[in-house]
Amino acid sequence: MHPAVRRLERFLTRNIDGTLFGIVLALVALGLVVLVSASNLSAARVMGQVTNLLIALTVLWLFANIPPHYLMRLAPPLYVFGLLLLVAVALFGDVIQGARRWLDLGITRVQPSEFMKIAVPLAMAWYFDRHEKTLRLANYAVALVMLVVPVALIARQPDLGTAVLITASGFFVLFLAGLSWRVMAGVAIAGAAALPFVWSALRDYQRQRILTLLDPSQDPLGAGYHTIQSMIAVGSGGWFGKGWLNGSQTHLDFIPERTTDFVFAVFAEEFGLLGCLVLFGLYLAVISRGMLITANAPTMFTRLLAGAITLTFFTYTFVNMGMVSGILPVVGVPLPFISYGGTALASMCLGFGILMSINSHKKLVQT
Repeated sequence: MHPAVRRLERFLTRNIDGTLFGIVLALVALGLVVLVSASNLSAARVMGQVTNLLIALTVLWLFANIPPHYLMRLAPPLYVFGLLLLVAVALFGDVIQGARRWLDLGITRVQPSEFMKIAVPLAMAWYFDRHEKTLRLANYAVALVMLVVPVALIARQPDLGTAVLITASGFFVLFLAGLSWRVMAGVAIAGAAALPFVWSALRDYQRQRILTLLDPSQDPLGAGYHTIQSMIAVGSGGWFGKGWLNGSQTHLDFIPERTTDFVFAVFAEEFGLLGCLVLFGLYLAVISRGMLITANAPTMFTRLLAGAITLTFFTYTFVNMGMVSGILPVVGVPLPFISYGGTALASMCLGFGILMSINSHKKLVQT
């Protein structure tokens, strides 16, 4: 191999975890195969996703080469900046399909809630690292406020799916930081007691989603349509599936949002239980690698951040598959690396880039 080529290879692969990156590439390839069928052989759709992937993988590489101590310095200003963006959305955001989630910057529109998926656990991990030696219940209360404020702003937009994911990532940070089981049980009991108030605060369509989960057949052509059709597709795949490009539910247009939130229904119909087990295995391998990186992280900051990123990835996967299978309400969460889309893919790769940085930079300079 030519020395210049060898230097370029070393430059491109430095700080990249080969195991994790290989699994991600396998998921990406599988996602493109499914997208070809789900989009009815739409070259524009597939090339759009290829472009999204190139951007996302560039983001992954960039963050894999940023040492964690730089991220720790950036955590407070990024969190404050994200909060300001969320307030700006509430005051000046564009309303699209009844939701105020986007901020028009003139040259483009941004969705600040996606940014907060990383900013919130990053800031909470920074806060706990700063108070590692003197952790008290009051510190957990402050961290909880750091979580609740952005979640409340996002839920108000409304964007229930993103609010659920950020809540999960914040909970994982609290859990990994050593919050007492007794306190968590007390919070769970208080949450259960508050359910009637939460129900009254929900919007009509959000209540309908929960009622539809309990009985999709009560409105088979309306609110229950997505759930019923996706469940039919998943069940009709059988053991080995109907074959690539041969899904009847898919190609007769029964499955809604089949390239995005409901792409798992397409996958299950065409590749069956055997294909689903392969997909589960790839996701399990990602989570296992992430938890190994978490266990070997040298500081509280990197341990909490790596754990939150890995377990949030698990939440993405579980919520999407549960939603498509009819065991969870429809909340608009994409299937990682399989669903079409750029913003969620970039934020996911950003998180994995941070994981790789934590793994390759074993020494964290305290600031």
